[in-house]
Amino acid sequence: MTDFKTLFQSHVMHVPKVGDVVKGKVISVDRNEIHIDIDGMTTGVVRGRELFAESSEYASLKKGEEVESTVIDLENENGEMELSFRIAGYAKAWDTMKQWLKDGLTIKTKILSANKGGLMLQVEALHGFMPVSQLSPDNYPRVAGGDKNRILEKLREMVGREMEVKVIDVNEADEKLIVSERAVWEDSQKAVLESYKIGDVVDGEVSALTSFGAFLKFGQGLEGLVHISEIAWQRIDHPKDVLKVGDQVKAQIIQLDHSKIYLSVKRIVEDPWKSVKDKYKIGDKVKGKVLKIETFGLMIGLDKDIHGLAHISELSDEPITNLYDKFKIGETQEFEIVSLEPTEHRLGLKLAGVKGKSGRAVQKVTEKKAEKEDIKDEKNEVKSKGDEAPKAKEEKKIKEKAPKTKKLKSAE
Repeated sequence: MTDFKTLFQSHVMHVPKVGDVVKGKVISVDRNEIHIDIDGMTTGVVRGRELFAESSEYASLKKGEEVESTVIDLENENGEMELSFRIAGYAKAWDTMKQWLKDGLTIKTKILSANKGGLMLQVEALHGFMPVSQLSPDNYPRVAGGDKNRILEKLREMVGREMEVKVIDVNEADEKLIVSERAVWEDSQKAVLESYKIGDVVDGEVSALTSFGAFLKFGQGLEGLVHISEIAWQRIDHPKDVLKVGDQVKAQIIQLDHSKIYLSVKRIVEDPWKSVKDKYKIGDKVKGKVLKIETFGLMIGLDKDIHGLAHISELSDEPITNLYDKFKIGETQEFEIVSLEPTEHRLGLKLAGVKGKSGRAVQKVTEKKAEKEDIKDEKNEVKSKGDEAPKAKEEKKIKEKAPKTKKLKSAE
């Protein structure tokens, strides 16, 4: 009895419920429906819109193949179990994405549309998103000033193209699928990137200019960013002030972060501020060229490397309402150096002949010093007249008694 019971239990069939995913073998394939044998228990059919599958493996099924489908009705009008590839295929598609993420596979996709944040792509039967930051250097839209409308125009030009990407994030619950072209580029450049290290000096060509820096192409298809602060030792407002696209320049690698390469042009030349005290000293009268007019003062070029600031308070002894009325960009004026901080790359100037804030400060110190000297002289004078001291004390006593006498008289 025990053996029979065990044998019976091992052959008890599991009856699926609506929503279950079942496995079966394809019995027949017609144009509008596919019949499947479900473990010899029943025959299932997939037909109509339920034939649409998010997973490509359902596209060309043949007799005898094993497939998965979802139960949507236990029995239809023909006594068959109604099945769907559509629901099972959707789940299968997400499982595939998770596997591709794990394996790091490169896949082909098609760009469907673009928005200001990036691109929408067809990834198998699912839609994926690629942020702008995940584009490879060749496709990254470099737009002056970072204008989002111009960036969108560049992205829209890519719609319809095929692109190789990697899956970098999968969230089935939120239906979020993120892909990256840059990850594919990083793989292809891995060996090349590993041949460089921080501190290496490279020869490159300026490939693009933006408000925040310059892009430099070098080596075998590599590209790095020279931030505006790493272009020159002097202050510049835009990379185009000193560089133009196509310029051949040397730069030093200062940071490697996977595919992100950061470079410096200024670090391979001597910092001119190290020797600034050999050329300039506080109090020197110098000729300077007005490079820029700001609301707070003037940026002055003393030479090609050393620039200084003449604060608005150092440009006139009278209030200035508009610096543009008094100064012109490009004109040369005589200035006096009032402060010098080489380590901070700062040099302060005032217009020659103007007392300015620094001049007034010196005058104030001088006046206070003179005042102290006067007080000191007075004290010395009192000390030198020792014979007059008793007389002064007597006068003080008389003055103290005077009010009391007056009060007594008025009381009478």
